[in-house]
Amino acid sequence: MKKYFLGFLIIVLLAVGIFVWRSSYFEKIVRGIVLSPSRQLASIAAAVQSPFYYTFKVDGVLDEAGKMDDSSSPYFWLNSGGQFLLKDGIGKTVQGELVKFNKWRLAYAASNPTDTDGGYHPQNIFRLVMRSKWQNFQQEIYFKITKSNLSMNINRNASNGVLLFNRYQGGNNLYYVGIRVDGTVIIKKKIKGVYYILAQESFYKADSPYNRDTNPNIIPSQKWIGLRSEIKTNSDNTVSIKIFVDKDKTGNWVLVLEALDDGFSYGGGAILNEGYTGIRTDFMDVEFSDYKIIKL
Repeated sequence: MKKYFLGFLIIVLLAVGIFVWRSSYFEKIVRGIVLSPSRQLASIAAAVQSPFYYTFKVDGVLDEAGKMDDSSSPYFWLNSGGQFLLKDGIGKTVQGELVKFNKWRLAYAASNPTDTDGGYHPQNIFRLVMRSKWQNFQQEIYFKITKSNLSMNINRNASNGVLLFNRYQGGNNLYYVGIRVDGTVIIKKKIKGVYYILAQESFYKADSPYNRDTNPNIIPSQKWIGLRSEIKTNSDNTVSIKIFVDKDKTGNWVLVLEALDDGFSYGGGAILNEGYTGIRTDFMDVEFSDYKIIKL
């Protein structure tokens, strides 16, 4: 009788041990502690000089990291979006839907299921930040939208798009420039979490206007488009910001919008300090090539 009892007790203890181990493992995934099956080591930020030209020639996967100093890339920090994929000279957000037990699907299902469709589309909130700081500079990237993710989330709206970070002090203080899914180009800033629109006008036209359900993205898909920002502080401490677009990847950059931030007209004050650069996309799968920064 004792032999059977001991055998049963051993089986129970093993089962409890496996349960605790599995629970601990998945808790760590949810908390972002386990970043990958073979954890990538953090890299020291590279000393970058102008002009900086990144062609995505080194194949690999950059995992999201909780802090910039934990990024495995010396050049970039993936702030959100799960993974940034690099292959054959192209950088990509996650493409399509993650499988059910993917580590990032599980993490986002627990931390932000609303924006990411239950964790299946972490690329809905893609934020890639450069690890070097710039003050007066020109920044450009070519992008191609491969798919729009028609999430039911109310945050999928006309303000979404492909945007460049300028003088990024943190997620709540920076300048944005870019193209919105409603076909407009925009220059705006975010100060202490509050958005201020500095300039906005129609750019891409469509047969029917933007509609969240029937016409959710007016930006052409399956086509390479160039987006360039230019920012500099003037002698009177106003900040000049410009957007250029290369519609067909021909090298023909056209100035499409500009704004002047005097720090008072739009509220919040001008951002004069140097800051990080980077890329933001919303509710879409996107590919990138030929990222460049030039000091002005």
